[in-house]
Amino acid sequence: MKFIVTSSALLKELQNINGVITTNPVVPILENFLFEIESGKLTITASDLQTSMITEIDVEAKETGSIAVPAKILLDTLKNLPEQPVTFSIDEESYSIEINSDNGRYKLSGENATDFPKVPNVSDGFSVEMSSEMLLTAISNTIFATSNDELRPAMTGVYLNIEEGNSTFVATDGHRLIKYQRSDITSDNQNAIIIPRKALNLLKNVLPAENSSVSVEYNLSNAFFEFSHVRMICRLIDERYPDYENVIPADNDNIMTINRTEFLSSLKRIAIYANKTTNQVKLKITGSELQISAEDLDFSNEANERLSCEHDGEDIVIGFNARFLIEMLSNMENPEIFLKLSESNRAGLIVPKEQGDGEDLLMLVMPVMLNNYT
Repeated sequence: MKFIVTSSALLKELQNINGVITTNPVVPILENFLFEIESGKLTITASDLQTSMITEIDVEAKETGSIAVPAKILLDTLKNLPEQPVTFSIDEESYSIEINSDNGRYKLSGENATDFPKVPNVSDGFSVEMSSEMLLTAISNTIFATSNDELRPAMTGVYLNIEEGNSTFVATDGHRLIKYQRSDITSDNQNAIIIPRKALNLLKNVLPAENSSVSVEYNLSNAFFEFSHVRMICRLIDERYPDYENVIPADNDNIMTINRTEFLSSLKRIAIYANKTTNQVKLKITGSELQISAEDLDFSNEANERLSCEHDGEDIVIGFNARFLIEMLSNMENPEIFLKLSESNRAGLIVPKEQGDGEDLLMLVMPVMLNNYT
């Protein structure tokens, strides 16, 4: 089997799906890309058993065939080659691969393609269409708040509930919760799934910059995403998601309105002086002024700043983990935000002052106990 392909075009496709491949996989053959040639098209598959990504590229080829190619050595070779046509010659009996370029010749050993695990199909499922821009926004708004706690697997993914009127994306790690709704992604059937963080991170990295349509099919066990010439299938998290609606307070009527960028910049500066274990910052809202402060008693470090804001409610002092606030504000694009509070020991809500058409974003963050209230 022989085919010719441009080195840079092949490298781009391999880099798109290489994130799936793990070091020391369960099955050694998963350290390889699966190459399949048919009708002048090279189909490349990468998998870790939980998630598989498939991409296609046009090549010059007269034969059909397949082989598993070692991922790392192939990527390292292509990264260091200038753009040029390269010829792959594959012996399907011995699984040896020879790559010929203008610069020279490289030989490596492949493996039998039939040993590569089969990619599952989504059958008897449901489907929904959405734009890549919409999906990218939903992933960016939620994925950072997923949990790393493998003892609570449901919280290591993003919960997606698709209904007739809207779709809701939810992520939580127990300290903060993000709820993002879209009224322009709907389905005739109400279905809820939990998509693993790794799969969404991979999607985030390969979704096209230009807005295009993404087809999503899913059943109880797998979800299948398809756009342009890339396909991804992932195993869903089969767990019950926490009842997040009951956590969101309905009576946070102590409301501060503030410029998001100014608030974020101030938090980044003040956090430098916070205790590195707790990352605790204190917010003191009095009238139309917000005072942000932090101290690290172990090193005698302290800092405080004052910002002007609009405030409707009683004066309040509350503590938060600066890292959580910074991450949440960094993942918003709105110029102004509401910080909705009730008491110093109750969850705070961060909501954009103005939301885009068809979207509704709410971020919840739990407070931390302050060392003092001075």
